Amino acid sequence: MSFGNRLWSGVFAVWIGITLSGCLPSGQNQSDEEKEPHYVLGLSRVNAMDYQGAIQAFAESLEVNPHSAAAHFQLAMLYENKEPDPAAAIYHYQQYLKFNPDAGNAEIIKQHIASCKQELAADVMPLPSTPAAQKQINQLIEQNQKLQDEVNKWRAYYASQLAAKNQASPAPGPDAAQSSANPVSSPSAQNVTVPAGQAAGDRSARSTASKATTRTHMVAPGETAVRIARRYGVSLDALLGANPGLEPRRMRVGQVLNIPAS
Repeated sequence: MSFGNRLWSGVFAVWIGITLSGCLPSGQNQSDEEKEPHYVLGLSRVNAMDYQGAIQAFAESLEVNPHSAAAHFQLAMLYENKEPDPAAAIYHYQQYLKFNPDAGNAEIIKQHIASCKQELAADVMPLPSTPAAQKQINQLIEQNQKLQDEVNKWRAYYASQLAAKNQASPAPGPDAAQSSANPVSSPSAQNVTVPAGQAAGDRSARSTASKATTRTHMVAPGETAVRIARRYGVSLDALLGANPGLEPRRMRVGQVLNIPAS
C-alpha cells in the first residue's frame, strides 16, 4: 500500500466520525441528501463495518437521488479503502466533484483520483488524460454492445433456420397421400394446407429462436448488481443464477453479464 493510501485510511476513520455527526465533506449544512433513508442505512452499516452492505445502501440512495454528492463521496471512499475497486472509486469521486463543484476538499479529492489511477495502472496499462480515457471507455462499451446485439441476432436467425430445417416434411408416404386426398375445406385450401405436425414444428422453431436470444449487459461505471437487475425487471437471485461465480461487490467496468428472462 502506498503512503498516500495509508494516510487516506487514517483520514477515512476521521471522515466516518464527521459524517455520522451530520456534517457534509465540504462543510455544508445538513441536507436532504443525508436524511434519505438508504443513505442513513449506509452510514449505520459503515459504523458496523458491514462495508458491502454499506455500498449497496449508498447505491440505492443514488437510485433515489442520482445527484447526491454525499452518496457518491461515501461510495468513492469505500471503493478506495474498504472494497478496493480503483475504477469505481475514480468514477464516484468525479461525480462527487461534479455535483458539489464548490467542495472545499476538491484538491484533496483530485489527489486521490490520481492515486487511484496509479493503482489501476499498476494492474493494467498507463492511462491517458481523464477526459480521453473516459471517452475511450465509453466508445469501447458502445461498440461492444453493438457487436453483442449483432451476434445475438445472428444466433437467433441461425437457430430458427436450423429448427425449420429439422422440422421439414418427410418424403410423401401413405399418410401423406391420405392427407392430400382430404385437404382443409377452405377457398384457399391448396395454398395453405400444411403437413400434419408442421404447425407444431413452427411453434418449436419460434420457441428455440426465443431461447437462443440471450440478453447481455456490459457493466458501466457506478452500476451495481441490484441496479442492473431492476433495470431488466429480474430478481437479484435470478441475475446471480444466470452468472455463476459472479461476485456483486467485485464487478468490473466492461464485464458482460447474462440477463435471464424476466
